[in-house]
Amino acid sequence: MKYTKSKLLLAAALGFVISGTAQQEVNTTNSLGQSVMYVKANDFYITPALKDWPDVDTTFQKEYKQKDFDFTKYEGLVEDNVKDPVVQSSFGEKTTMAPIVQFNGMSGSGFPPDPSGAAGPNHYVQAVNTSYRVYDKTGTALTSAKSLSTLWPGSSNLGDPIVMYDRHADRWFISQFKQSPNGILIAVSQTNDPTGAYYAYSFNLTQFPDYPKYSIWWDGYYMTSNSSHTAVVFERTKMLAGDPTAQMVSLSLPSLNSGGFRSPLPSDADGSLPPNGTPCYFFNLEDNAFGVSQDQIEIYEMTTDWATPGNTQVVSSQQLAVPAFDAVFTGGFANIAQPGTTQKIDAIQGVLMYRAQHMRWTGYNTIVLSHAVDLGSNRSGVRWYELRDANNGVWSVFQSGTYAPDNASRWMSSAAMDNYGNIGMAYAISDAVATIYPGIRFTAHTNGYTAGIMNLAESVAVDGLGSQVGIDRFGDYAHLCLDPDGETFWYTGEYFGASGSKRTYIFSFNVKSYAGLKDSYYENLNMVVSLTDNNITVNVDGIKGNEKIQIDLIGIDGKVIATVEKNPSDNATSYTFENINLNAGIYFVRVGNINFQKAQKILKY
Repeated sequence: MKYTKSKLLLAAALGFVISGTAQQEVNTTNSLGQSVMYVKANDFYITPALKDWPDVDTTFQKEYKQKDFDFTKYEGLVEDNVKDPVVQSSFGEKTTMAPIVQFNGMSGSGFPPDPSGAAGPNHYVQAVNTSYRVYDKTGTALTSAKSLSTLWPGSSNLGDPIVMYDRHADRWFISQFKQSPNGILIAVSQTNDPTGAYYAYSFNLTQFPDYPKYSIWWDGYYMTSNSSHTAVVFERTKMLAGDPTAQMVSLSLPSLNSGGFRSPLPSDADGSLPPNGTPCYFFNLEDNAFGVSQDQIEIYEMTTDWATPGNTQVVSSQQLAVPAFDAVFTGGFANIAQPGTTQKIDAIQGVLMYRAQHMRWTGYNTIVLSHAVDLGSNRSGVRWYELRDANNGVWSVFQSGTYAPDNASRWMSSAAMDNYGNIGMAYAISDAVATIYPGIRFTAHTNGYTAGIMNLAESVAVDGLGSQVGIDRFGDYAHLCLDPDGETFWYTGEYFGASGSKRTYIFSFNVKSYAGLKDSYYENLNMVVSLTDNNITVNVDGIKGNEKIQIDLIGIDGKVIATVEKNPSDNATSYTFENINLNAGIYFVRVGNINFQKAQKILKY
């Protein structure tokens, strides 16, 4: 590990605790003949509490980020503007939703702002290019905007930040990329307070990790990027403990088909973690214009061996055919029309949008995905999917649809599922003819409704006030997350203010509370978990129809420690896991069936 004098002085002045255990990276070949690189963190710091930091400069180091590949070479290679077989051409019939909490986020000093954010039990944390900020869940700022670089002394504000709330460990994750040398910077909160101290790590890579995407899995924080490092994992267990010897393992996804921009998504676990031993699934969007025989989602499985990192491997496990789509727009990155100008803006074509949300249910798992499709003349709709497997890693399309209820363009989507099986989705919207400036709207599919249809009426989060001129770049990121309550969605995305000024917005919404769902299935469900030295007692009431439920005790690694099926009486049941010898740590009790699930975290001291 190398520290310059200025870097050491800066860190000491800010109150950082510095540790150095970096080792030379190892490059080896696994049993499949794949190149595997692994290395320990090259820098590690323990930061002072964020809430005690002074206000800092958020100047961006790069004023304009331009993509370095050319989509136009794919235009015309196949039949463009294919008829979409699952297009939804009318609005949902159910009640229009209203945001619960809504407020302007940071604009940042970078262009575009690339917002990301996540909700915890009591906070919402947003990051944009150059800065991040902590809010309470009413939208009140608890800190000023802080420069991203303050988490890693001597670093620059290069951007593309991602925020995650690790609900399984009750910790916060903030990241951005770096150059000179190339690599990734990750900070994990020391406690569940996002205004407190962080464990800050720096990992070097041989190539610049453009457009990174992350996920939380049972054995690591997984990452992809628009580089040769398309399958990367960081040692989550050690990073949560503030261990400076935490490792990173990097491979390339084999035979990755793309339009020139590599952006597969790793599966990100909401709800319960997948069981220990489950590989992390990666999903890659593949238009037949990219040289494959069909429009498909290619699925990969990455298996990590932290004891012997050189054994880590990643394989292509499935080419999943999906309803036909056209993911190639014309005009390079100038695609979406705006009112009052000939300037068009970027649709973010040919890639799946963040996140690939994974939910674990009784008897199956789900993945929710979305991306932009060209419906003709660069009118963009949002294609979305619910994939399912039967706890065996073999995925199928349970439902899919293309949301395009009128002539406006919708893109920059992010979608997720709640604990009741409802799917929420938010996105950017623009229409030059109808004078809809780039703003943000949202809708939802309620569980049990006709497959592939967003049946809740479209709602406005924020209207745009102007069009951007002179530049085609729009934000690369939008982020919909699920609140730890299992039913509230939080979204952050970009819109344009007056004269096309860049803005970001943060809002929450709850599908279950609308469209007649207030008195639905498990509105009155209540679960109480009590812990003694060796026993865990679970009491559940409000189970409609006395439906059979399953009660699981799950470790933080996703492993099911004990399970039982119960037939309720008078809509209630109870069970005691007796003589369970648990080590100190975090555990989860989950109750559910094919219609719902509810989980509660418990802490054994």
